[in-house]
Amino acid sequence: MNNKVLACIDHSSYTPSICDYAAWAATRLAAPLEFIHVLDRHPEKAPVRDFSGSIGLGTQEHLLEDLALLDEKRSRLAQEAGRQLIEAAKLRAASAGVAHAEGRQRHGELVETLAEMENDARLFVLGKRGEAAETARQHLGSNLERVVRALHRPILAVPADFRAPRNIMVAFDGSATTRKGVEMIASSPLFRGLPCHVVMADSGSASAKEQIEWARTTLERAGFETHTAIVAGDAEAALAAYLQAHDIDLLAMGAYGHSRIRQLLVGSTTTTMLRTLSVPILLLR
Repeated sequence: MNNKVLACIDHSSYTPSICDYAAWAATRLAAPLEFIHVLDRHPEKAPVRDFSGSIGLGTQEHLLEDLALLDEKRSRLAQEAGRQLIEAAKLRAASAGVAHAEGRQRHGELVETLAEMENDARLFVLGKRGEAAETARQHLGSNLERVVRALHRPILAVPADFRAPRNIMVAFDGSATTRKGVEMIASSPLFRGLPCHVVMADSGSASAKEQIEWARTTLERAGFETHTAIVAGDAEAALAAYLQAHDIDLLAMGAYGHSRIRQLLVGSTTTTMLRTLSVPILLLR
């Protein structure tokens, strides 16, 4: 069906923003919205030590039973907390104008779970960091990196604070990946009516001018107010400077392209932009 907006939520401070961006996207796309909460089968937590080997046999049996009951209780509490999380997300989406949102709780690994759901997805929405990495402010969430490597649908990686996009910027390099991204943006209602900036990091070569003119024409034919720029210098610094100077609300870029902004989350340029920029980034495949 590949028409749903699938929003991945957890107990991190990013979840309210994930809900808001997912509701915004679902409304603009007129697409169903579903919240996904994945319970890790092996959560990182302090272990309960088993001292039963150093005590009497009768006591050992009771202690093992207590440990099993404790694990069962933890599992029930985690499921109930997840259920409440999903209900709160659905209420937040309703307050944002989403008529009906669904929720699903699954056990397993996040990447494998989302891969199973990919055929139903039009867009994934994730926080740039999750609850396990939330305190590591200088690091990108490991789950985000693994998800982007594994999936083939567009992924919206969002910051902790929501601001409804008023404009967008496309990091363009003329490759097949970013050309496809421009065509996707032109044909989608997600950004319809928003000014679009297409920016290339290049020395101003004739090829770059030809490529960026193609992007301008494609978007203008689709009805977009389009601004183009070729900026000199290091791609990471030049694109970030343009974004900040023009108060851009959302950055769209290709994943695994064929230039200095290729190899999403492998090359240091894109990793640094995802980690340091305060705007949501739409990763196009």
